[in-house]
Amino acid sequence: CLRTLAAILKETLKDALVPRAGVLKKLLAPLDAVLEGFYNAILLHHFDSHHYTSPYSEATNNLISFIDLLEALLASRTELELPLRCQRILFLKVSYVLNLISSSIPYVIKKKFILLLKKCVLYKSREDGKSGSLFLQTPSLCEDMLALSNAVLQVVNLTWLNQIPLRGKSSYFGTSEAAPGDDSQLGSDQTVLRALSLVVLKALEFNIHNSATEAEIK
Repeated sequence: CLRTLAAILKETLKDALVPRAGVLKKLLAPLDAVLEGFYNAILLHHFDSHHYTSPYSEATNNLISFIDLLEALLASRTELELPLRCQRILFLKVSYVLNLISSSIPYVIKKKFILLLKKCVLYKSREDGKSGSLFLQTPSLCEDMLALSNAVLQVVNLTWLNQIPLRGKSSYFGTSEAAPGDDSQLGSDQTVLRALSLVVLKALEFNIHNSATEAEIK
């Protein structure tokens, strides 16, 4: 079901001949509450179980399918003037994703979530894209980006970054220490390192632009 819905969303976004906004609203509006329920149930699940130890397990593949759906929902957001809750949930409840990234799930899932976060911090509505302004104009997107930025900065202020691997099981953020038996010639995953750094920088940038006082900025 997840794969089918993601595929329909992607194909709809590619089709220039259909009224995309109308089609997407007709498709997603009845599923809005259901998809938020999925988000809560799937991402609050206990992922330390043995079902997720292999990157090739059915449980892992199901989670990857859900990430693909979240990515499609994010991409579809530009088509609707007022985004649905299911298109905003990734921003408003990003703490679920942040907790997963620092958990013991397979590296392939962590990487997909980190790259999805990167797409979130770079996201712009159609209006903001046309305006070329550094500041977001769309109220719902401002609210969502502020929620995401606050959540990211809260965990970064703790030890979250130190728990994130930059290559399978060996290289961690902020250290080059390799795990026993690992090939030290293998470098850190530069894609993940760049994406993580960009997520933190964008969160800082957005909070600074939206801080009311100098004390908040500091």
